[in-house]
Amino acid sequence: MADGFAEYRKRLSHWLPLDLVEIEPGIRGKGRDAARATFDEGQRVLAAIPKGALVVALDGRGRTWSSEQLAQRMETWRGAGRDLCFLIGGPEGHAAEVTARADETWSLGPLTLPHMLVRLVLAEQLYRANAMLANHPYHRA
Repeated sequence: MADGFAEYRKRLSHWLPLDLVEIEPGIRGKGRDAARATFDEGQRVLAAIPKGALVVALDGRGRTWSSEQLAQRMETWRGAGRDLCFLIGGPEGHAAEVTARADETWSLGPLTLPHMLVRLVLAEQLYRANAMLANHPYHRA
């Protein structure tokens, strides 16, 4: 999955940079408070968001988009002239403060997916959306 992410990151570089910033997870385990871990994680996420960035939180309660709809969103986001920041939550999801900071929430669907797979799907879908906007033949739906 890491190789797949790296491949789409490389392909995307023609249209936009894709930087991966990993946040230290909250401490979880037996006898630990999961809510506190999520809150602590959230504070680190908020601190890492670039000033003025347009924030899209991946969240199961967010809106689902087809690839075509994502391309339309990408065109709107690019037109805003702001950095884009996509957030993938921890095991319990995003802290409430992170969701409140998000400009939009996006759901990849009702499944719970591991982080590495979400990264790969996110990178591939961003590549697909940008390819569609560039009239590149990658998307063949």
